[in-house]
Amino acid sequence: MEPKWLLLSVLLLLLEGCRWYSTDACWEEERIALLQLKPFFNPHNDLNSWVDEIKGSDCCQWDRVECNTSSSFSSKRVIGLSLNNTRWLGNERRYLNASLFLPFKELKHLYLTGNNIAGFVENEGFAKLNLEILDLSYNYLNDTILLSLSQLSSLKDLYLAGNLFTGSTYANGLNNLTNLKNLDLSSNRIESFQPSKQGKEMQLRMTNLEVLDLSSNLFKNDTFAFLSGLSSLKSLNMGDNQLQGSIDIEGLNNLTNLKNLDLSSNRIERFQPSKQGKEMQLRMTNLEVLDLSSNLFKNDTFAFLSGLPSLKSLNMGDNQLQGSIDIEGLNNLTNLKNLDLRSNRIESFQPSKQGKEIQLRMINLEVLDLTNNLFKNGTFAFLSGLPSLKSLNMGDNQLQGSIDIEGLNNLTNLKNLDLSSNRIESFQPSKQGKEIQLRMINLEVLDLTNNLFKNGTFAFLSGLPSLKSLYMGDNQLQGSIDIEDSGRQLNLTHLEEFDLSGNLIKDSIFALLSGLSNLKYLDISSNQLNGSIDMKDLGAFINLEELDMSSNDLNEFVACKVKTFYLRENYLNKTMAAQDQELHVWNNVEEIFLDLSYLDNNILQSIGVFSSLKTLSLFSCGLMGSLPNQGWCDLRNLEKLDIHWNALEGILPYCLGNLTSLRELDISYNQFTGNLTPLANLSSLRYVSVSRNHFQISMPFLSQANLPNLKVLLGDENNMVTEPISFHTSIPKFQLNFISLSKCTTYKGLSLQPPKFLYYQYDLRHVDLSYNNFSGIVPFWLVENNTKLEDLLLLGNSFTGPLLLPQLLHPNVSSIDISNNKLQGQIPTNICSIFPHLELLILFKNAIEGNIPPCLSGMNTLSILDLSNNHLSGRISEELIMRSSLLTLRLSNNNLSGNIVPVMFNTSKLSKLYLDGNNFAREIPDIDISATDFSHSSLEDIDLSNNSFNGKLPRWKGNVSHLKRLALSNNHFEGSIPMELCNLYQLEFLELSQNNLSGSIPSCFNPPYLRHVHVKRNRLSGPLTFAFNSSSLVTLDLRGNNLTGNIPKWIGTFSALSVLLLKDNHLDGGIPVQLCKLYSLSIIDISGNMFSGPIPSCLGNLTLAMNEKKYSVEDLPIDVLMQFSRGYPISYMEEWIEFTTKSASYSYGGEILEYMSGIDLSCNRLTGQIPLELGNLSEIRSLNLSHNNLVGVISSSFSQLKQIESLDLSYNNLSGRIPIQLVELYSLEVFSVAHNNLSGSTPEPEAQFGTFDESSYEGNPLLCGPPLQNSCSKTESPPRVPSTTDDEGEGRAVDLVTHIA
Repeated sequence: MEPKWLLLSVLLLLLEGCRWYSTDACWEEERIALLQLKPFFNPHNDLNSWVDEIKGSDCCQWDRVECNTSSSFSSKRVIGLSLNNTRWLGNERRYLNASLFLPFKELKHLYLTGNNIAGFVENEGFAKLNLEILDLSYNYLNDTILLSLSQLSSLKDLYLAGNLFTGSTYANGLNNLTNLKNLDLSSNRIESFQPSKQGKEMQLRMTNLEVLDLSSNLFKNDTFAFLSGLSSLKSLNMGDNQLQGSIDIEGLNNLTNLKNLDLSSNRIERFQPSKQGKEMQLRMTNLEVLDLSSNLFKNDTFAFLSGLPSLKSLNMGDNQLQGSIDIEGLNNLTNLKNLDLRSNRIESFQPSKQGKEIQLRMINLEVLDLTNNLFKNGTFAFLSGLPSLKSLNMGDNQLQGSIDIEGLNNLTNLKNLDLSSNRIESFQPSKQGKEIQLRMINLEVLDLTNNLFKNGTFAFLSGLPSLKSLYMGDNQLQGSIDIEDSGRQLNLTHLEEFDLSGNLIKDSIFALLSGLSNLKYLDISSNQLNGSIDMKDLGAFINLEELDMSSNDLNEFVACKVKTFYLRENYLNKTMAAQDQELHVWNNVEEIFLDLSYLDNNILQSIGVFSSLKTLSLFSCGLMGSLPNQGWCDLRNLEKLDIHWNALEGILPYCLGNLTSLRELDISYNQFTGNLTPLANLSSLRYVSVSRNHFQISMPFLSQANLPNLKVLLGDENNMVTEPISFHTSIPKFQLNFISLSKCTTYKGLSLQPPKFLYYQYDLRHVDLSYNNFSGIVPFWLVENNTKLEDLLLLGNSFTGPLLLPQLLHPNVSSIDISNNKLQGQIPTNICSIFPHLELLILFKNAIEGNIPPCLSGMNTLSILDLSNNHLSGRISEELIMRSSLLTLRLSNNNLSGNIVPVMFNTSKLSKLYLDGNNFAREIPDIDISATDFSHSSLEDIDLSNNSFNGKLPRWKGNVSHLKRLALSNNHFEGSIPMELCNLYQLEFLELSQNNLSGSIPSCFNPPYLRHVHVKRNRLSGPLTFAFNSSSLVTLDLRGNNLTGNIPKWIGTFSALSVLLLKDNHLDGGIPVQLCKLYSLSIIDISGNMFSGPIPSCLGNLTLAMNEKKYSVEDLPIDVLMQFSRGYPISYMEEWIEFTTKSASYSYGGEILEYMSGIDLSCNRLTGQIPLELGNLSEIRSLNLSHNNLVGVISSSFSQLKQIESLDLSYNNLSGRIPIQLVELYSLEVFSVAHNNLSGSTPEPEAQFGTFDESSYEGNPLLCGPPLQNSCSKTESPPRVPSTTDDEGEGRAVDLVTHIA
């Protein structure tokens, strides 16, 4: 028996040995090596599967590990590691020990993207690997890494995008990578390749390189000289660099194997022949794709392209092509399939000079895009030689009138034709009369939107048998349209999409379209359909899936056999009737959209017949009262219910719980009260919005509700019932992605802390708890608990103390807003390593002190940084402005200091720079404008106001060509306004007030988009020159200068002028009647000058209407203006003006300025009577005519000034009585007629006149009655109510002698 047992033992050992060397296990040495790598790449437990179990566990089954396929009795070897985006924990960038990779002898692919790696130690670890693919993108590496990688001779693909390569990169570090095929250096800040120190390497010599991506760097024109040694290069991307001017074609022609070249988004103007003159054209014979879009190329560019015989795709969109394009240059591109010339100013194609070429002859061209040019009708004659053309886009050109169909019919293979956004009226038969219809038998899509086509157009469409989509929205179709041709139904049997929106069609359209049996989508919105629609007319559309009848005059809801109805913006006031014969139709309807229609409340009771309904949208339909308990509650298949923005009130009915399929519920912007208990068991709910109601949102309820699928909860502006301190919170059944509970009223006596149930949320992406008066330290536990969190919005609370950041890295956080709190201390220096992908950091209006962390300059993703209104000190580094990715930098109202140098304003990224309200001083240096190029500067806003700058205004600011808003007020600038500011073509807002500027205003200063000008309180002199000649000008504020002369008549050309402030100058002459033509005027202040003569009576014709443009610094609607980058404003510059009213000077801005209106003509030398017409200024709020030489009476027409709040007529020579009708001015707060020659009794002390004291009437010896001490004689007759015809004679003589007691 013993030999048998011995044999069995041997077999077991053999089997065990086979197990260790089976194909199911990886090499033990490599398994141990992976466990040594794990600590570096596992801050968030992404490598949970990498466990240190018993010896021999298979690491090939671990996440992010790839092994080869092995033969029998040999272990698998690791060939690939995907360790992307794991991110290191800690406070600083980390260095990775490369020797840890040495055990992986067969490693071929290594992906280390986005790991916060700043470099490697023991780099010989890489040198001994046989890597073929290495991805180090989006780390913090600089170009010294190239020396470390230079020994990877087997490397084929190297990705280094999004690192910290800057300046010059040595060529020899790359040239050692002789087998490299793909190199990505995009999204760095490399300026050039640098020859080796020994001078041996003057070019890149990677002879096997096929793909090179250098996009989004700072390369200049000389870069191409370094690329000529790349003999195998097939694809080169140089888009978004600093290429400009002329490109020498010799450097490009050396790239003989190139197939794809991208030079887009630069400032290239032309290709330049070689210096020797041998190269006159591009000669890249293998080039197939060329992208030159978004440059400055002109028409002669095509002459350089004729040597590209293999070119298949050419993009010349968004350049400076204009006028006529010579077709000869294009016809040489015989293999071209795709040509994009959109967004230029091309007018036509021009025959060759020899006359041989009169048409485009690109016989292989399939796609031609001519959108957004200036092409006219004759263009089609040049296109008939394009037999392969399948897609033609001529939208947004200058096509107009009649289009000859012969030119179109020659395009026999055309499938897609876009003629939208022109002024075409009709198609015209050929001159020979042979062609009377469009005959493009292959055409499938025809877009005629936004033209002037009329009903007869349809007769030309019967020869389009393949047409599937026809778009005729926004034309001049009207009445009843006829789509028959001589009694025959049009042959559009394949039509599936038909858009007739935005015309004037009436309801008879349905019967006429009944033959379109394959129609799936029909849009007849924004027409003149009225009354009710007969369901029988709709029954013919057996395949119709979507019908849009929005924005008509329908008054009854109808249904047909469609899945989706759009009936928005109608007046549906008739109740549906549930008729048995129609139930089968209603059962097919799945989506109904009645938004913005006026609905009868009964709609909610009768809607229940749509038993298959999945979506019901009743947004802003005027619904009022309480929700009924029947009808809508029977929609058990309903998945989406939207009834937001109505006037519904009361509590939610419990029948809401019947909607067990409901996934999305929006009842926001109503007046609901009570609690959310009816939602407690809607287990399918994923999205709930109850914002802007009066609900009591109970936090204990939320933690206990059966809502396992809830992902989005919006409850802003309700009453939040938080948990008592002693309350034991249940673990919620849901895991939210998005929560917004801002501006919620919390009950007194309860804890003002964030809701406790949030402690049990681990999948949040967006948190908004703003404006709730929460206190304590900032709840960064929300970040620690939710590793995928992107947005943390805590603004407007009472959080205190320093910023105590999480300990671990959180790469997904992109937005942090803790503004308007009570934070103290400094910004932690490790904020960049904890939140490396921040896009928005908003901390304004706190008490933060110290310096700006230097690391913010190196953040590649940060776009908005707002640290304004704090106590920050120190200097601003140039890198923060020049080297960062910032679009908006706002550091206003701190204690920052130091020098501001011109280079800070020459940034290609930054758009908004606000440094106002700091301690910057000294002179801003001027530089040689001709030697400095500011053309790449992206700055649109510059605000340096409220500092202590001195010296002259720098001339170079006139070269910041994209500048829209410039504020330099309240400094100590002196000298004249530089003529160079006239170059600011795009300027909209200029604020130079409260400096020491002198001289005259440059007459050349006429930016066409200028809206607001403030140059008050300087020392400007001379007459008003013909400056600011902009039809867009809204505000002109020149108060407090030394201007002389009169107001010129050309001021009448400022058609948009709303605010004119010329107070406290030395202007004279009369008030020009041209002011009366400025119908947008609402505020006029020309007080404190030497104007003479009468007040023009035509001023009474001004409407003084509200004008939102007064306070908007952007030519955009206000709601759009305030929605930018997740709700932050597009500009922080605000329009404020000063105006004296109610005996004091007030500042007006924001929406208050929109409502303000007033006229101040005080402190001049005006004479004559007050015009009766001023009583027509019914919207005026302030009128000041004091301190002049006006005579005559106060007109009773002033009683029509119903909005007036301040009326000052003091210090004139007015006589007669005070009209008793003035007591009807119930808005009047300040009234003065002091120091005139008025007589009679004062108005009765009632309403507002009961609030005025003696100072309102003093200085009128013949005036009596309260509140004056002079009482009127009993013998005086009471004043009669004068008629409207009494104005001329009123007060000219005192009828009765007034006896002063």
